[in-house]
Amino acid sequence: MSDEGLSFFNRYSGQIEEEEIYGGRYLRWVVTNPWGRISHWSLVKRAWFSRWYGWRMKRHSSQKKILPFIHKYKIDTDEFEQNPESFRTFNEFFCRSLKRVKRPIDMDLNTAIFPVDGRHLGFQDNSGIEGIFVKGQLLKFDELFNNNSLVERYHDGSMVISRLCPIDYHRFHFPTSGTPSYPQQINGFLSSVNPIALSRNINILTENKRMLTRLDSDDFGQVLVLEVGATCVGSIINTYNPNDLVMKGDEKGYFSFGGSAVITLFEKNQIELDEDLLKHSSEGRELYAHMGDRLGSK
Repeated sequence: MSDEGLSFFNRYSGQIEEEEIYGGRYLRWVVTNPWGRISHWSLVKRAWFSRWYGWRMKRHSSQKKILPFIHKYKIDTDEFEQNPESFRTFNEFFCRSLKRVKRPIDMDLNTAIFPVDGRHLGFQDNSGIEGIFVKGQLLKFDELFNNNSLVERYHDGSMVISRLCPIDYHRFHFPTSGTPSYPQQINGFLSSVNPIALSRNINILTENKRMLTRLDSDDFGQVLVLEVGATCVGSIINTYNPNDLVMKGDEKGYFSFGGSAVITLFEKNQIELDEDLLKHSSEGRELYAHMGDRLGSK
């Protein structure tokens, strides 16, 4: 398989960089080999497998994986609120909090922010979405929510898809200020959302388990936030209080172990996504940016 689509644009370095994919050899086998696809369907994408793997990452014996993981992927421990040696399990490390000063929030009232650290794709008009990762693919937008009224409401709106890797900070935050609803679970599988898998089937995003929250914002109308589960994500944990006012950048929740994604949707004419996000997305390339950085403005 070609590595096409595995590069991303780093907003901070201003360079196109190559992604080092966690478990890349195995993931290529899963998506390119018939036996791998059978294994994935019958075992890996099932919820019990992720629960089992999540349980392993919560065992004390998983602690020994932390420092080798940090060193291999050159993770900046100066960002951590806790000392790396204080994590008792790999999952505690995975769900780590960061020093707030390391993720400053763009507080301009006219801007919305990325809800997570990750690699992002942005689309100004959802009605024209196609070829996101592979030329000719079409995202089944009408299957994203399992709700016809939401499909109609956001069909001509804007969308940002934020993909997290296992090496990333895995807490997610509110993209705007507003009043959030209770999260609604949309059941599905737990396929991998790594770029190899998505390059073969973008509709993993409409098939996987999702949590949907409606965020009523004075500045951006009703914003939808969907957390998308993935292989080895033990759970999607929302930590906010529904119906209480939240501020842009407030923590919304976190993922347990595994790669994941967050999808943010805006109604038509509520936001203009940033130029660099749109430019690289139009070329099928993700943009890397931190939680708290602006994704667009009024």
